[in-house]
This record gives sequence, C-alpha cells and structure tokens, in this order.
Amino acid sequence: MTFCLRMAVVLAALSGALASTPAAAADACLVDDPTGSPLNVRSAPNGTILTTLQNGARVDVVDEMKLGAKRWLFIAQQGERVGWVFGAYVVCPKGSGAREAPPSQPADRR
Repeated sequence: MTFCLRMAVVLAALSGALASTPAAAADACLVDDPTGSPLNVRSAPNGTILTTLQNGARVDVVDEMKLGAKRWLFIAQQGERVGWVFGAYVVCPKGSGAREAPPSQPADRR
C-alpha cells in the first residue's frame, strides 16, 4: 500500500471518529490485556505505535469508534490525550459503554 493510500485510510478513519458518538464524558477505565503484554497506544486505529500501557493502567475514554468489526478507544491519562487503543483490552465500569468483563474471564453461563 502506498503512503498516500495509507494516509487516505487513516484520514477516513479519523473523520469517522469525529462523526462517532463520544463516550460518556471521560469514563475512567483500566487496561486489561489478557496476553500479559503491554497494550499498544496508537496515533490512529491500526496506526503507528506511540507508546504502551501496562495492565492495570488507569485511562479515561475520551472517544470511541468502530473500524470494521473492531472497536477503538481514544484515551487520555491525567487529562492528557494519549492516543487510540483496541477497545477489547480496556475494562470500564458498568454503564460506561465499554467492555465490562475482562477478556481473560469467561462470560457467566447461567
């Protein structure tokens, strides 16, 4: 994929993010990556890795978007915007709209 085409994909993803419904104003959540490896924080969904976060790191969800079947969250820490993370690896309190149970724990089968 050429650089121009990649940039067009990133810009399209970002424009979709701007059109998405913002998450409930900065929900406090926790990183919970079942692989045990640090969670990549990216410049855009599927974009360049900016940094990583350890399991248990507290983050605030500022915005979210779907890219295909994957949900991405734009996060901040201590009021500073950080970047995009894969939503399946972030656990938020009930009612926040983000995943409520860690992926490492199976769903209750009653």
